[in-house]
Amino acid sequence: QVQLVESGGGSVQTGGSLRLSCAASEDAVKRDCLGWSRQAPGKEREEVATISPGGNSTNYADSVKGRFTVSQDNTTNTVYLHMSSLKPEDTAMYYCGVRLFAWTPCTVASVFGYWGQGTQVTVSS
Repeated sequence: QVQLVESGGGSVQTGGSLRLSCAASEDAVKRDCLGWSRQAPGKEREEVATISPGGNSTNYADSVKGRFTVSQDNTTNTVYLHMSSLKPEDTAMYYCGVRLFAWTPCTVASVFGYWGQGTQVTVSS
């Protein structure tokens, strides 16, 4: 079972940028579809970005499209989420996870799991 460890969260002002990292065990980035999700207090988890095995294809939720970029380093088994033009509504705990059902597309509409412990992002106005 793949293990995922997120890092890189912090507090920024509106319009700022952050880069989140997700260290994956084994060769998950080459083998699995990985995704970033977020959950704010009192709200449902939202999948915001996905990246296909090997990193050739990405997909984004409308709420972050044009502001967030997902990438990966196949040599270090690390997935990144580059976040720019941050808004207060981006404040949440961010998690990376693995697509649970291989026959589903590697998009934000699919189901993900095996989340790490998460990393907190706080955007102040």
